[in-house]
Parts: sequence; structure tokens; C-alpha cells
Amino acid sequence: MRTKVGLWIDHKKAIVVAITDKGEEIRLIISKVERQLRRAGDSPLEGPHERQQVPADDSRQKRLTGQLNIYYDAVIACIRDAESILIFGPGEAKGELQKRLNKHNLDRRIVGVEAVDRMTDHQVAAKVRRHFHDSRDPH
Repeated sequence: MRTKVGLWIDHKKAIVVAITDKGEEIRLIISKVERQLRRAGDSPLEGPHERQQVPADDSRQKRLTGQLNIYYDAVIACIRDAESILIFGPGEAKGELQKRLNKHNLDRRIVGVEAVDRMTDHQVAAKVRRHFHDSRDPH
């Protein structure tokens, strides 16, 4: 069965639309990525122990990278069997996912990477349907 996948992705979630001969399936993958850690108190410099309340930048970056790796692995597991992959979204996540797909030797299946703003699930599904309907081969 031939599967074509389009996905809208940012660091918070991925909306995956799979189109097969049997129809269409939409999946939502939520990331567990923690964004900015906040300092305790009203002021960033409040109190003598301010440094101890927020982890050092390198440990925060390591934690963020680890969480993103888990998230991208979940997305890749969902799209691994696709013959064609369209990736789109508003920020850096689409490029980061593309690099991970390269590492998994899935980059040849990527048919496009596009920058788009936030979209609803229905808008994502419509875009994916349009893309693969307009680009389908006559065979």
C-alpha cells in the first residue's frame, strides 16, 4: 500500500496526515519539550541564591535537546513507512526534523519543506490532500 504523509510541525506538536489507498488518517503527536524555565520570584535578580534556582544554560540545552530527540523519534516512527513526505510548519522544527530524517536515510522521501503559519487540523489535512492530489502521477 502506498502511503503519502504530510505533517505540520513545531516544537509543541506535530499533526500527521497519512493518505493511503484506503483513505486518510490524522494523528496528533504532542511533545514533552519544556521551553523556557522561569526564575522564582518577581525579579530575575531577587535573592542571593538566584543562580541555584535556574539550571545552567548548558544543562538546560542538553535537556531540551534530549526532549526534542524523543519527540522527533516519535514523529519519525509515525512516518517511517511513507513513500512521500511533505513537511511544513512555522519555525525551526521542520528543518531539525529534516536533518534527523537524513540520519535515518529517509531524506530521499521528502518531497517538500515549506514555511507556513499556524494551521488547524482541517487546514493541514486540506493542504496535504491538495499537495498530493495536484502532484500525483498519471500511472
